[in-house]
Amino acid sequence: MADAGASEKQAPQEPSRAHVVLRQIFTGSAIISVFAVVLAIVVGAVLIAVTDEQVQESAGYFFARPTDMLTAIWDAVSGAYSSLFQGSVYNFRRPGFENGIKPLTETLTFATPLIVAGLGVALAFRVGMFNIGGRGQMLIAAACAGWVGFSLQLPAGLHLVLAIVAGVVGGAVWGGIAGVLKARTGAHEVIVTIMLNYVAFYLVAYLLRTPGTLQAPGQNNPKTAAMESTAVFPKLFGDRYSLHLGFLLVVIVTVGVWWLLERSSLGFRFRAVGENPHASKIAGIDVNRMYLYAMVLSGALVGLAGVAQVLGTVTTGFGADIDAGIGFDAITVALLGRSKPWGVFFAGILFGAFKAGGFAMQAAEGIPIDIVLVVQSVIVLFIAAPPLVRAVFRLPPPGAEVAARADTAKVAAL
Repeated sequence: MADAGASEKQAPQEPSRAHVVLRQIFTGSAIISVFAVVLAIVVGAVLIAVTDEQVQESAGYFFARPTDMLTAIWDAVSGAYSSLFQGSVYNFRRPGFENGIKPLTETLTFATPLIVAGLGVALAFRVGMFNIGGRGQMLIAAACAGWVGFSLQLPAGLHLVLAIVAGVVGGAVWGGIAGVLKARTGAHEVIVTIMLNYVAFYLVAYLLRTPGTLQAPGQNNPKTAAMESTAVFPKLFGDRYSLHLGFLLVVIVTVGVWWLLERSSLGFRFRAVGENPHASKIAGIDVNRMYLYAMVLSGALVGLAGVAQVLGTVTTGFGADIDAGIGFDAITVALLGRSKPWGVFFAGILFGAFKAGGFAMQAAEGIPIDIVLVVQSVIVLFIAAPPLVRAVFRLPPPGAEVAARADTAKVAAL
């Protein structure tokens, strides 16, 4: 009886539900993204303080009056991040709620192409492919959608739908080229998509300089004509705000990509190929076909970002720089979102806030816009090094809970 009582005392106790939830949160991959952003903001604060003139001046007599330097650091960092917030979320200096909330609409406008392009890159990531051709796919999609938008005369609803379809198909075809080469010849998609970026850029640049193609009639500048009003995304809250219908379309697309990856049989095959293409092939999955489908869908999603640019953001005509670096920023957004649709959605909003608030920070505080770019780059650096983030914040490694419970069970069995 005594031995039975002792064994009962040594039996491991099941952790509470709250403990399990907290352990899952702090050992999951999502928390790495959150802490990567926190660390990047800290690094940005250090750079802001180091480059501030007042801080540099007060550092010269730090030992005589140390509080001057500390005050200068606080003023520089708090002023910069306050301007970043007021330029991206809510500006308390503007009278009225309607004026104060305008920065948030600017953030969502910047985030619209970032989100959908990030979804395209993330989808390719889930299949084990690296779509580095976002720039080319956006340019081709913008050219197709833009040509339909300014050259055709159609009824309002039909014109907009046709322009969207033209852009999505253009991006899908451009992404599909890499998919076909990967499936048929084994060509690495990174090399192919990078080369296709240059092909698309010079092709669009040529068309913008050629009368009768993309160049606006009677103009010498490499720029298209303005989009017809029937082919432009309508504003969601009137002309006062820049947020347009494209954002709602992106929300719908995010839901669709989530369903595709997490609930459909095609998404299951995508994920299986991404985890282990050799095992998937043995299981009867046509791996090459999955590569082709993935690049076509990825190109279509990235192409939708180009559509959002020409039909929603830059409707007065565009040049060869219409991609605005979004094709490469989408890679960072997909990494921060851990290639999960809703993770990419919120990562896109965060980077949209960086873009919208970065200009306000530069105008109000004189902080170089390059600081924001450094913060974005540091985010990628920390995401690429999860052990570093876990070491800084003393997070338990993945699987620590399972290992601890297994050790407890072994001890109890002795």
